[in-house]
Amino acid sequence: MIEDNATNLQLMVYLLAAFGHEPVQALDGAEGVELARRQKLDLILLDIHMPQMDGYEVVRRLKNDRDCREIPIVAVTALAMVGDREKILASGFSGYIAKPIDPEAFLAQVQAYLGNAHTTSVPPPTNWQQEGPPETTSPVRKFAVVLFVDNMQSNIDLVRSVMEPSGYEVYAALSAKDGLDLARRVKPDLILSDVHMPHEDGYSFMRMVQSDPLLRPIPFVFLTASVWSTREKVQALAQGATKFLSRPIEPQALLEEIEDCLRKRAET
Repeated sequence: MIEDNATNLQLMVYLLAAFGHEPVQALDGAEGVELARRQKLDLILLDIHMPQMDGYEVVRRLKNDRDCREIPIVAVTALAMVGDREKILASGFSGYIAKPIDPEAFLAQVQAYLGNAHTTSVPPPTNWQQEGPPETTSPVRKFAVVLFVDNMQSNIDLVRSVMEPSGYEVYAALSAKDGLDLARRVKPDLILSDVHMPHEDGYSFMRMVQSDPLLRPIPFVFLTASVWSTREKVQALAQGATKFLSRPIEPQALLEEIEDCLRKRAET
């Protein structure tokens, strides 16, 4: 996978690994070309719009390399202009997957380009559209409801891809205001929030939650990719945050942090 957006890359890596594939990754075109030349790859997922070397140049170089020219290359891109599809296919791509990535459809889309020779036997994650949360043997995860507030849909998709297959019911909002309204309706067991969001930031959202007597006892966890200092973390905890987590975070580590919060709340 060659993708300069770390969040998109992390989502694809998690989904592919969960189904038994072995993803390797590059954050820019030049690194991706070198990676393709060094490793035996079955498929390349390639972003189009990248700085310095875009996806079209990556394809041109790989198709001119006799050791790489037979590797299927699939564009993963937000198609915006008339003629984009035709240009992608004419440039040497085998096809494309549209952004934002649909986690439910992504693995089937990838598998279509890999073919039957690379079918994995790992069972798919739980269907996100089911009426209720899935059964699970964990007393912490069963029926636990989590609200996640983040202004980026790709971050929401990533958290859902980690938590919902593990038995959590995840609600999401793109702003603090919508998050507060949703929290009052669903009464979550835990709230996750980004820090830096437009209009009301995560700290403002936390104060809104704390000002509501019915929401105040709910564990409030910051999950942010922004550069933060120890002082900022201490400040967030002093203001009432239960935890302050930094992205990128390994899926299992995120689950463990959430379970720890829920377990401590159950014990109080």
